[in-house]
Amino acid sequence: MPYEAQVLNMLEKLFKITEHQSSVKTEFIAGLTTFLTMAYVLFATPGMMAAAGMPADAVFIATALAAALGCLLMGLWANFPAALAPGMGLNAFFAFAVVGGMGYSWQEALGAVFVSGIIFFLLSAFKIREWIITSIPKNLRHGITVGIGLFLTIIAFKQAEVVVASPATLVALGDFTKAGPILASLGFLAIIAMESRKVTGSVLWGILGVSIIAYALGLTGGAPVDAAAESLTMTESLMQIAGAMTFENILTSGMLAVIFAFVFVDLFDTSGTLMATASQAGLADEKGNFPGMGKAMMADSTATTVGAVIGVPSVTTYVESASGIAAGGRTGLTAVVAGILFLLALPLVGIIDFVPAYATAPALLFVGVLMTSDMKNIDWHDLTEATPAWIAAIGMPLFFSISHGIGMGFLSYTLIKLFSGRYKDLNPALVIVSLVYVYVLATGAF
Repeated sequence: MPYEAQVLNMLEKLFKITEHQSSVKTEFIAGLTTFLTMAYVLFATPGMMAAAGMPADAVFIATALAAALGCLLMGLWANFPAALAPGMGLNAFFAFAVVGGMGYSWQEALGAVFVSGIIFFLLSAFKIREWIITSIPKNLRHGITVGIGLFLTIIAFKQAEVVVASPATLVALGDFTKAGPILASLGFLAIIAMESRKVTGSVLWGILGVSIIAYALGLTGGAPVDAAAESLTMTESLMQIAGAMTFENILTSGMLAVIFAFVFVDLFDTSGTLMATASQAGLADEKGNFPGMGKAMMADSTATTVGAVIGVPSVTTYVESASGIAAGGRTGLTAVVAGILFLLALPLVGIIDFVPAYATAPALLFVGVLMTSDMKNIDWHDLTEATPAWIAAIGMPLFFSISHGIGMGFLSYTLIKLFSGRYKDLNPALVIVSLVYVYVLATGAF
């Protein structure tokens, strides 16, 4: 049998491509499409982690490795066409809430991510995930998604100096005589325009476009370097964060609350994305479940655990995977191709110095738009449902905390249902989480 035929036969056995009514060529195109759509994470994650005190070059390398691992696990283990990488909402929580707001070190935060990954794996393996998901009201879940989108939005505005601090009004419009706010705004508009025209990789092109303009105007620190010739430096760079996680304060009330937030956000983000993409691919039933969902969840949680060891926040399934599915991806080969491309991107680490913070802000704004659009799914006709969802959503950017937004959403849902005489809408999970949050507020745990 010719070598090419042997390869095709192996791929067919691994991924059951014909059974899924696809082809190797289609799966490769889908994998490339997914990679181009979400490659912006390679630049956005280091920028956010730099705010937590982590070296950007090392985070770039760790991001590429963690994304590649997640994609390979999803493709080879779960045979599902979804790609993974450190999540934008979880990155923001890690950098700006846990480290910046609560004062933990990034090493301690990585320890919390590691523990959350293990918990997430156990929840998936023992099918507790299903009980938790069904216990959380649908409207509250939508509100949390919207809140994370708004949280990313205000971070992006702050990063680009579109919004600045004001002693009189708390926040104010930034100085549009400066290059940062102008270029960030133009980059965001360009991404939206390209998206509307169905341009593959619009977010990545937006980041690179703003970076090139900034470099041409002499606003960046330096030009791209040939990182491919500096493999030793790359290895040494990664070792600054790999294995650096610590567990000194892991059992304190504040850190336990952080772990809960990581688990909660990753659980619902991953579940929602998997169900949505499976439905788009025609692999899901009427409830959004599909045969390999348990394996897909365990692949996600394994990537989070190993990612923490490498040195990045929670790895999660990306909604941008929908672009590859739209291109025809139906099997895990799509994810494997995306994973290989993340590995091939490693030599681009030197470009990090070429990408200013305001160049990645448009990417966060775009993800914010996608997540905020979930507002349409909230039932605004029932105030006992809509109000807690609204509190969770608006609380995250105003409290500058995903965890406080979630906590307030749970607590307000429980209290509103009790005061409205609709206690039958409550369940044990809601009450337990609400009581835990009351304890958090009473003790100032975070």
